[in-house]
Amino acid sequence: MNAPLAFINARLLDPASGMDVKGGSLLVVDGRIAAVGGDVRPAKGADVIDCGGHCLAPGLVDMRAFLGEPGFEEKETLATAGLSAAAGGVTTLVSQPQTDPVMDEPALIGFMAERARQTCAVNVVSMAAITKGLRGQEMTEMGLLAEAGAVAFTDGVRAVADAQVMRRALSYATGWNLLVVQHAEEPSLAKGGAMNSGEVASRLGLKGIPAAAEVIMVERDVRLAEMTGGRYHAACLSTGEAIAAMRRAKERGIKATCGVAAHHFALNENEIGEYRTFAKVTPPLRSESDRAAVVEGLASGVVDVIVSDHSPQDQESKRLPFPAAEFGIAGLQTLLPLTLELVHGGHIKLLDLLAKLTVNPARLLGLDAGTLAKGAPADLVVFDLDTPWKISEAGLRSKSKNTPFDGRPVQGKVLRTVVGGETVFAAA
Repeated sequence: MNAPLAFINARLLDPASGMDVKGGSLLVVDGRIAAVGGDVRPAKGADVIDCGGHCLAPGLVDMRAFLGEPGFEEKETLATAGLSAAAGGVTTLVSQPQTDPVMDEPALIGFMAERARQTCAVNVVSMAAITKGLRGQEMTEMGLLAEAGAVAFTDGVRAVADAQVMRRALSYATGWNLLVVQHAEEPSLAKGGAMNSGEVASRLGLKGIPAAAEVIMVERDVRLAEMTGGRYHAACLSTGEAIAAMRRAKERGIKATCGVAAHHFALNENEIGEYRTFAKVTPPLRSESDRAAVVEGLASGVVDVIVSDHSPQDQESKRLPFPAAEFGIAGLQTLLPLTLELVHGGHIKLLDLLAKLTVNPARLLGLDAGTLAKGAPADLVVFDLDTPWKISEAGLRSKSKNTPFDGRPVQGKVLRTVVGGETVFAAA
């Protein structure tokens, strides 16, 4: 049994309770939080970590990450993803089902859990496929997959195009209180597109993906959620119109939530410049007005969750002509500093922002995570809110280094990450 662990002289930040206490302490016993607050004293024999006045918050819960295993180990493995997550303050990764084989059988969910326990530094849970083979036609055995440990259902970066299939999935999910997660993009409108439709795409001679492809899918799906009573989540919105549609759905009392990726409020379509494939993502980087609308959606509370949308790609997949290059950004280590830009820019309060990275995704997925409450797992991040630094491609611990943020100045850095009371990352 490990000795108790005491964090002292910390700014305690717990979005779940609204706690923001300077000079506070937190005590960890047997991997769980034993006490937290402004008057906690270290237990006898405890190992003491002085946080130096820096922020201590629940570890981040990343609701959308593509982890490579099984089938794409040349891009990422659970081990390398875990190293990257730990360095980024992420203590729970939610794996997407686009693996080989696809996560559409209960045995594969169990395999993923066991493999993660053996090789990954952080917690890993899995979303399972909505449809077999991600083909969008035949539903998986959602109930059995949930019993095996699947925390939600999605076809990853493939939209469920058939409205009848999505209706059945949402309807079936109500019996189990399951969350159905959609990549909100109408496939026939997006087919063959490489970036956002508009002036920049026209100038570069690239086929565009219209913003309408996103809002059309959101509006269809929220109607289906209203019809069935199912829990619907739009994984990664990028347009102002889709966020407005989500706002209207919530006002009508529909069980609808949504997330955005950090790169969609940190960048716009101009980042593509002269065919920079490291800025090719799905959904694509949008116009400046859409980027601003994403920020407003976060500030107003319409957007529930922020994700990394971590999608590692090897050099061979990215160093190709823009239309042929794979979509994706390696985003685990850049998630927190990019998100903190919203705080430093005065767009959103720190606790409100942290909620979208911790307690909100944990509650959506029914996870025992995302809080500093007594008895909760000691999954923690200590971070310096203010120190400026520059993101470096060489500093990424992911197996793939496909980031458009190399050299970007940011403010706010992870100092320590703790999972189950064990330190899995400490800054040098």
